[in-house]
Amino acid sequence: MDKTVPRGAALLLDFIRETEVGRSDRASYDVIYANKQHKLKQPLTTMNYGDIVDEQKKWSKNNGSSAAGAYQFMRATLIGLAKEIPSISGKDIFTPDLQDRLGYHLLKRRGYQEFVTGNMMLEDFARRLAMEWASFPVLADCKGSHRFIKRGQSFYAGDGLNKALVKPEKVEAVLKEVLEVARRPVDIQPKPEPLEPNRTKPEPKPAPKGGIAALLAAAALGLWAWFASIPCNLFGAFCG
Repeated sequence: MDKTVPRGAALLLDFIRETEVGRSDRASYDVIYANKQHKLKQPLTTMNYGDIVDEQKKWSKNNGSSAAGAYQFMRATLIGLAKEIPSISGKDIFTPDLQDRLGYHLLKRRGYQEFVTGNMMLEDFARRLAMEWASFPVLADCKGSHRFIKRGQSFYAGDGLNKALVKPEKVEAVLKEVLEVARRPVDIQPKPEPLEPNRTKPEPKPAPKGGIAALLAAAALGLWAWFASIPCNLFGAFCG
């Protein structure tokens, strides 16, 4: 997962990826609709953004849908994202990190910030997710894209193509976990403990009491002891 995606959003994107393409590993980022990625000339994650948008015209005709990548981006969705996000270039490679950032942008478009700050009800946010990802069910009876739908159905039920692939209870549980993670305080690194003083370094000995006079007296005594130890005839003199 791209490091710029917040923890709560990353948890939700992992769930969306697994629901949409049936897997959450690295290979999930190369999937196109109907699992026909093996027919591509090169893996999706090595293609650039502009080429994918161009190729999706063919995929829609040949496969029944233009959905591509870990979050099954439709061609119209990728075109819209490129207009909304100035930093996106047609030359950008469709890497897993780029797909994660695009997925996060879709979450924000559908009300992620309002949801985690308590300004949108869980059922409303789930319905908005179901409008973005057809494999998601609505959590309450409502008017869908083609007809009135019941809890647990895809927002696009009735189009002959889409259906919900996950139970509504599972979606509720994941969204509650997303709230808990998103609202959890960011871990604060503890301050390092102060280093212990170097105990091996000998402490300086205090100077003898008495100041300079005491030092001179000690030196004189030492000098006298040295003279006393010299043999009497060392300088050609006799002791007695």
